[in-house]
Amino acid sequence: MSPLPTAIPALVRTRVRAAVRRPPRLTPEETAGRALTLRLVSLLLQYPDAELTASRPELTTVVQALPATPAAEHLALFTDWFAAQDPEALERHYVEMFDLRRRSSLYLTYYLHGDTRRRGMALLTLNQRYRAAGWNTDGGELPDHLPVVLEFAALAGPRTGEAPLRQHRRGLELIHRALTDADSPYRHVLAALLTLLPPATEADRAAVAQLVAEGPPNEEVGLDPYGAYGEGEFAPPGTFVPPVPAPPTRVPPAPTSRTGGPR
Repeated sequence: MSPLPTAIPALVRTRVRAAVRRPPRLTPEETAGRALTLRLVSLLLQYPDAELTASRPELTTVVQALPATPAAEHLALFTDWFAAQDPEALERHYVEMFDLRRRSSLYLTYYLHGDTRRRGMALLTLNQRYRAAGWNTDGGELPDHLPVVLEFAALAGPRTGEAPLRQHRRGLELIHRALTDADSPYRHVLAALLTLLPPATEADRAAVAQLVAEGPPNEEVGLDPYGAYGEGEFAPPGTFVPPVPAPPTRVPPAPTSRTGGPR
């Protein structure tokens, strides 16, 4: 899209851009199809436990029945791979991609706020958004875990429900780039999700490049919740690392009684 003429007042340009990025009005059928796609993406990004791997034939059938869209094409590429893998290999690959790599962690507020105090407030705000919409998570995951955010988007609809996804679009771009660099089939799941969001802007691309080069914001806030994690690594967001124990207190020796000398 060509840039807007500079002669247009700034307020008008801002409103036009907002209208361009605003999700379009959808028919009930389109809304239902979008919700189903979001639920599939949420499910496929969860840990491949025994229940999920046992459901692979049904998941493949559902994906194959989706209307022909770019998102459906990406999901079909993923489920073809997903259905053919050994369950233990799937578990190992998932842990490697999402638990041991910070650039493809599924905790979205980490990319926007990093290890700062603002991340705690962002998590609280996200929880309040869920409750205001009448939805309570089961508490098993942080509210910014991508499968949780996707489930809320499917339940609450394109405007309210997908707002957190649009807010964290740059983090989603970074996850997709990291999975692509790692040649992980999970890149297709992120690609399917990105096709549902407004196109990336130049500012988005510049911010993602900066994230790749510098990482998320960081500040010292006392005990680092992510801490050292293995050889030259750091614990991914959501991982508990106990603080390093303090050195033992040095107690001075008790004074000895004088046995000699003058009284």
